[in-house]
Amino acid sequence: MPAAGMEDVAGPEQWFRALPFMTRYWFGGAVGLTLAGNFGVISPMQFLFNWQRISSNIEVWRLLSCFFYAGPFSFPTLIAIYMLVQFSKQYEAGGPYNTGAGGGTADYAFMLIFGMTVIMITYPLVNSFLRIPPLFTRNLIFYVLYVWSKRNPTGRSSIWGVPVTAVYLPFAYLALTVFMGNPFMDMLHGLMVGHLYYFLVDVVPQVQGRDILRTPQFLIDQFGVGEYRPEAAPVPPHMRPGFNAGQRPGAADAGGAGGAGGAHHWGGGGQPLGRQ
Repeated sequence: MPAAGMEDVAGPEQWFRALPFMTRYWFGGAVGLTLAGNFGVISPMQFLFNWQRISSNIEVWRLLSCFFYAGPFSFPTLIAIYMLVQFSKQYEAGGPYNTGAGGGTADYAFMLIFGMTVIMITYPLVNSFLRIPPLFTRNLIFYVLYVWSKRNPTGRSSIWGVPVTAVYLPFAYLALTVFMGNPFMDMLHGLMVGHLYYFLVDVVPQVQGRDILRTPQFLIDQFGVGEYRPEAAPVPPHMRPGFNAGQRPGAADAGGAGGAGGAHHWGGGGQPLGRQ
């Protein structure tokens, strides 16, 4: 099952370099660590999230490795890596939620950092009743998938040729996983964290008229303001016409049109998977 867009470039290397910045490194790290763990180069036990070893032995790499190792060689692992690159690319290159950087790579980087942090913080709590292994790659994938589906509710996708509206896509994958008898609690954890992000970045600002989550300035300085540009990373900061870095696109227009203060205009529906 080739990744979308791969047929449009000369080869795998060009396809890889054409991926959005954050997706490229997440996908590359996931493939590298998964291969290293399965071929015995590094023990998969070194990838597990273990706060005691992180704090006492300063094994800080575990804070990242638990989001990259996708598991032993199996069909679910292959599907997880495919979903990682597909939905991460769609989110990063397709105009995600704007939390202060114009909906570009800086906002996506902040979104991933937020999700990773909440997943690790909530793991001890949810593990008491969900029994989730301390590997969070699929958690983060379904976190991204859920938020993408809320951003593009009318987008069209398919699972094995069966058409699915984007807003139902996370739950369709969850139901399919349950039906196949595969573990699904990590997916459920990711959906829960994704709903928290969606609630804080979309629902709360519309109700309270103020933003709760803001992209840190150091990410904006690194990646710039505006839509993702794949040809350069980091992107020098630039301002879109009529855009204020501290304001969501469309917020002023919504207010000027008689909408409630802080209302947000997110634009039209989504786009089919596999298209830029």
